[in-house]
Amino acid sequence: MGYLLPGQPIANVTFKTYSTIANGQALNFLSDFKLGHYMKIPPRPMFIAQIVGTIISGLVNVMVAWWLLGTVKNLCDTDKLAADSVWTCPNDRVFYDASVIWGLVGPQRIFGPLGAYKALNWAFFIGFLLPFPVWLASKKFPQRKWIRLITIPVILSGGGGIPPAAAVNNTAWIAVGTFFNFYMFKFKKGWWKKYNYILSAALDAGTAFFGVFMYFCLNYGNINLQWWASDGEHCPLATCPTSPDVVYHACHPV
Repeated sequence: MGYLLPGQPIANVTFKTYSTIANGQALNFLSDFKLGHYMKIPPRPMFIAQIVGTIISGLVNVMVAWWLLGTVKNLCDTDKLAADSVWTCPNDRVFYDASVIWGLVGPQRIFGPLGAYKALNWAFFIGFLLPFPVWLASKKFPQRKWIRLITIPVILSGGGGIPPAAAVNNTAWIAVGTFFNFYMFKFKKGWWKKYNYILSAALDAGTAFFGVFMYFCLNYGNINLQWWASDGEHCPLATCPTSPDVVYHACHPV
């Protein structure tokens, strides 16, 4: 879309919303059905619950968004918010940055012949070739069964969630995922079969519930928790530009 309509970020995000995001929501919809199938939930009640939940969540999201825009001062403005503020909106800022990169500036001026990141186009070719060494290694060493478990598309797609997430999010994700899907799967497979999917749903639900709890019980009363995980990246240069031609007031020149 950036090639078809360069310089038009709204057209880009509109196309993204009705294509990429709609496809992602459909995959989430199917993953919920997969979980329901494992839990022996009949398909029709599962489908009705999903449709009703989608309608309710859509309406609630819009109403909460408008309410926050009118009640939270400097919402999503990282330059004016406190360092420990929870209203930095990382996902929304990534969505905005994508509209600038792929819509306003356009891929031709970033990844094209005159772009500064044209070398990244080689990643498509490298990604195409990477599965072949794994496949050859699995044929040459059939006794090493762990080689066949290496899935390059899954490994590469795992980085898709890194832009809006901080280092603390990724380290916690790696630690929890490795413990339950390697150690528990290998040494406590009975527990893993019975409780792993339930634990995953409980962690998701607990995160959402605790987020609401923290807002109404702490942030709504201007009470902030101070601990190492709420202090950002612990690196003052993490949000600084790396190009010597770009100057940001909060950063030292590169």
